[in-house]
Amino acid sequence: MKKTVVITGGAGGIGSAIARKFAKCGYNVVICYCKSVAKAEVICKELTAFCDILSIYADLKNPLDIKEAAKQIIARFGGADILVNNAGESQIKLFTDFQDSELSDLLDVNLKGAMLLTKTLIPYMVSKKWGRIINIGSMWGSIGASCEVPYSAAKAGLIGFTKALAKELGPSGITVNCVSPGLIDTPMNQPVDKLSIESIIESTPLCRMGTPQDIAEAVYFLASDNAGFITGQTLAVDGGLT
Repeated sequence: MKKTVVITGGAGGIGSAIARKFAKCGYNVVICYCKSVAKAEVICKELTAFCDILSIYADLKNPLDIKEAAKQIIARFGGADILVNNAGESQIKLFTDFQDSELSDLLDVNLKGAMLLTKTLIPYMVSKKWGRIINIGSMWGSIGASCEVPYSAAKAGLIGFTKALAKELGPSGITVNCVSPGLIDTPMNQPVDKLSIESIIESTPLCRMGTPQDIAEAVYFLASDNAGFITGQTLAVDGGLT
């Protein structure tokens, strides 16, 4: 029986690479999207030849959207065998310039939304005594980034969520891990100025930006049986930067 993978932010740069990897390896794929409607449609058309794919609109700032997404996943596939909490948003500016509503939105998308969706999909994994939860963090969650304080804080929270949930779900045969990307060539990093990009690349031992495929391969490994004795860990995929 085919396993089902759910990917939030599945229409973005990293999310779509993860979706392609799992689709071409024979999994059922669910992509959750919020702003990228057109991109989600393109990915679904592309991957239909490889897998049973479902796209779901879900604003992770809205708990009702999360519950509805979970209902659709359960109705179509029974539940999720693998959950990739990939959706993320960031803003670059001084911490004192953030509005309270902006702080709430960034924490909701990057941390709280992931927690709520995970909570709704855990029972299916527990019933099967098998599951994989993979959170997409960031190197900034480990070392912090000036002018990205809320994003860094949320990603640090995601790492703590990973470690704690891994201990809670281990007896049920479910692993929980975090992939922590470095500088990846995606639209999210387009607002970063050229000098900052060059500085990070110069500080990276492998001397390049990462690609979405680099992250997809790491996620696929952690979802596989080959990673069955790995849980509660944060895997840095950052070219050796941290």
